[in-house]
Amino acid sequence: MSTILLLNGRVINEGADQKKDILVENDIIARIDNDLSGLKADRIIDLEGKIVIPGVIDDQVHFREPGLTHKATIYSEAKAAVAGGVTSFMEMPNTVPNATTLKLLEEKYQIASQNSLANYSFFLGATNDNIEEVLCADPEKICGIKIFMGSSTGNMLVNNAGALELLFAKSPMLIATHCEDETTIKNNAEACRQQYGNNVPWSAHAEIRSKEACYKSSSYAVELAKKHGSRLHVLHISTEDEIALFDNRMPLKDKKITSEVCIHHLWFDKDDYAQKGALIKWNPSVKEKYHKESLFRAMLDDLLDIIATDHAPHTLEEKGADYWGAPSGGPLIQHSLVAMLEFYHQGKISLEKIVEKMAHNPAICFQIRDRGYIREGYKADIVVVDLNNSWKVSKGNLLYQCQWSPLEGQVFHSKVTHTIVSGHLAYENGKFDETQKGQRLAFSR
Repeated sequence: MSTILLLNGRVINEGADQKKDILVENDIIARIDNDLSGLKADRIIDLEGKIVIPGVIDDQVHFREPGLTHKATIYSEAKAAVAGGVTSFMEMPNTVPNATTLKLLEEKYQIASQNSLANYSFFLGATNDNIEEVLCADPEKICGIKIFMGSSTGNMLVNNAGALELLFAKSPMLIATHCEDETTIKNNAEACRQQYGNNVPWSAHAEIRSKEACYKSSSYAVELAKKHGSRLHVLHISTEDEIALFDNRMPLKDKKITSEVCIHHLWFDKDDYAQKGALIKWNPSVKEKYHKESLFRAMLDDLLDIIATDHAPHTLEEKGADYWGAPSGGPLIQHSLVAMLEFYHQGKISLEKIVEKMAHNPAICFQIRDRGYIREGYKADIVVVDLNNSWKVSKGNLLYQCQWSPLEGQVFHSKVTHTIVSGHLAYENGKFDETQKGQRLAFSR
């Protein structure tokens, strides 16, 4: 039995802020108490002055493997995740080949079992004609079904109305949707091409991938979910307009329709295109400042349930193309927690709310078994943070394979010092222990 004893940490968990000691045995949190200093352990760590939180669970990432490994790999991005306090991730199917069969999905699980320092799960991708594959999926073994109701990197667009009806009517588990209306985007793009030709300003991305495109698709997804009683999770909400679709403050465990907001839609706005250009080109787009402000309020008011990243790296060479050629997406997972903690330092959000949105709520929403909380008997996914340790994001401290970040030059005032993944001290003060890999997530459905 391996044991780790964490002493004198300020534990932020389930709405409380308390000084507690934690004993980890193998991969489980064995004891939580006021004073465990008399116990023996293989490793004893004094966390005086630091906060202790449940590991962050990121429900939307693109780690690019297989097929796009010039951009990133499960190995590289999982390491970046762990350094940033993310202990579990759920990865999307728009790899090459697209993960639209259970066989291809299991191949990704095999890669992760050998290479991922973080815990992992993978979405099965929906298509216009793979409903039989969806019906064979085991809800206890995969996080959900992903439907692209708008095209993005990899173009897995599901645009057949009959197929969507079937998927929403028969999916055995949570459906996660990327919602942008394709016709609206095409019309906006053509108008922009007529106006600018090939010299499209980056800020026009907010007009091409417009609020109307988002609302039309999101409202359609919500309509389908209500019609069929589906379990729907709408990813990366980016507009004030869409918030009204989720005006339901019932307990999260009782919600059939849930939503997510991403770090970049809380951090950047349309004015930032002037400096950042292609580096903040995402789908859905970063939009006007009032959207950012409304999304933040809605997240605090529990209309938006989860904070995630949509971590989606590309090479700098790819991002160096003109508007029409530069792909959408960017790397964020190493900095998602410290970005939210920066909002805490600014007085905009509490530590308890950050933990709720980034650890508790993903576990509730996806019904993840025994994770997302610091509780006795739960898996030991634990992160330690020094709230008073300033550092600047630079190429020298980036762990993404793509070696860039839209946050380069940003000074953060908090630093992740320790990350325990399924009982294994995987990261400590800038150093990794890769002798154990993360675990496959299981779901109580």
